[in-house]
Amino acid sequence: MPTSLETSHEERLLLIGASRGLGYALAERYLDLGWRVVATARHESGAKLRKLAASCDGRLEVETVDINHPAQVTELRERLAARRFELLFVNAGVKNDDRETIADVSTDEFVRVMVTNALSPMRVIEALQDLVPSSGTIGVMSSGQGSVANNLSGGYEVYRASKAALNTLMRSFAARHSDDPRTLLLLAPGWVRTDMGGPDARLSIEESVPSLVATVNAQRGKRGLQYLDYLGRTVPW
Repeated sequence: MPTSLETSHEERLLLIGASRGLGYALAERYLDLGWRVVATARHESGAKLRKLAASCDGRLEVETVDINHPAQVTELRERLAARRFELLFVNAGVKNDDRETIADVSTDEFVRVMVTNALSPMRVIEALQDLVPSSGTIGVMSSGQGSVANNLSGGYEVYRASKAALNTLMRSFAARHSDDPRTLLLLAPGWVRTDMGGPDARLSIEESVPSLVATVNAQRGKRGLQYLDYLGRTVPW
């Protein structure tokens, strides 16, 4: 029998950005829990995900989309129009050189980080939200560094700003949909040893992702927006 954190094989996840790191680990975890998963990757980065799909008896489908190209998101929406997903999880993120301050960063680099980390994820949610029923969940991968209240040490200025912007845009989305019964989540996975987090990060993927998934599943049915870390603790805005 499944545990309280597990779900039946009928549960379906639409996972945006799953070619590597946390996104790939999320796909693996939900498959382990019996979910059916549609996961996306950019065409050039999806080989590992497609290899996983080949071993999953059809429970993992891989779609190609670059969320920085709105037309591709629209095309994905059209391909999935007849489908419904209990969970839409948007996992997208890039960073610039950690040492760059706002005085150093080029305009092009600033725009790249902001578009990928804030604008594009929200455009995805706007485009795909109707695929999630009223009992479902919409989750977005944020970061503890998106907390304005917790920014007492500085550093990572552009990345922090992009995640704070994402949080603000998600709050605006929630305010515009104040009568929406769905669960809305901004998730902070912790500092994890991935290509983005680097080798010195505090957490392994195995320490972060199962707890993150448990947190998402534990919030099901709780209406409105929450900003939580991977252990389910509230992160100050």
